[in-house]
Formats: sequence, structure tokens, C-alpha cells
Amino acid sequence: MSDTFDVRPAGPADTPLLASLRRAWVEEITEGPIDDSGFEERFDEWMLKEHEQRVTWLGYVDGEAAGMVNMLVFTRMPKPGQERSSRWGYLANFYVRREHRNSGLGTAMLTALTDHADDEGFVRVVLSPSDRSIPFYERGGFREAYDLMVRPQPTGRTQRRHSD
Repeated sequence: MSDTFDVRPAGPADTPLLASLRRAWVEEITEGPIDDSGFEERFDEWMLKEHEQRVTWLGYVDGEAAGMVNMLVFTRMPKPGQERSSRWGYLANFYVRREHRNSGLGTAMLTALTDHADDEGFVRVVLSPSDRSIPFYERGGFREAYDLMVRPQPTGRTQRRHSD
């Protein structure tokens, strides 16, 4: 029996499905369920704020949601002599359920994202890979970047958390 892949852009109606995939991802990492009854509401609020600048895809295997990926779209400041501002994307939140990894679904999802970026004329797509994912992204046409700089969080400092 072969798997049938379907990759499509996610819309507002897919927010609960995306939240469930995000929960599954974090629970996979922590190796157990997380009791957080307010997560879905926070996720919904985040999606409402982000949807104008983020493109998200869902990956399905045999009709069941099995993965997601999104791209945050940055539009550069306009400049004289250039009719349209250039854009670039930051690939983020790429997750495929463990049982569907190494099946081709991730490649299909990455292709959907990069095809979109190419069709839209993005000047680049960047990401911050895990060590394990580097070979996957290299197979997808990404290369190590030496032309960007990063300022990591200073040592010994923790992220500030806002309480609601």
C-alpha cells in the first residue's frame, strides 16, 4: 500500500488542525502530554495576528494531516526606481509526524514552499536548521550561508515572559 501525499496552503479554517500539529510536535519533544488548556486559544490569537505575513502549508498522507510548514514573508522598504519592493521568506515551524518521516512528505512540503517563493520572486528563503535537518535542506537546494550575521541571546540571560 503506497502513501498518497497532498500538500496545500492552510486557511483560517485550518487553525485548530495546525494547533493540534503544534501540540503533537511539542509533546513529541517532551515525550508526554502537556496540560495547557489555554494553548489552543493562544494559538488562534497568534494565527490571527500572523496570517497577513505568513504562508502556511499542510501536508496530508492518505487524507490525514501529517505535517505543516510556514514561511514568514518580509517585504523590504521601497526604494526609488524600483516599482515593487523585493521580498524574502523565513522558513519556520516545519514538522512531520514521526510515522511519516522519510516517506517523501517533507520533500513535497518543502517543494511547495520553495515553488511559492520562486513564483512570487522572493530574493531568498532562509532558515535556522537543526543539525539533524541540515542534509534534508541541502537536498532541497539550501546551502550554508556566510553572508548573514546573527546576534544570539546574551549568555546567562533568559527570555522575558509576559503574563496575561
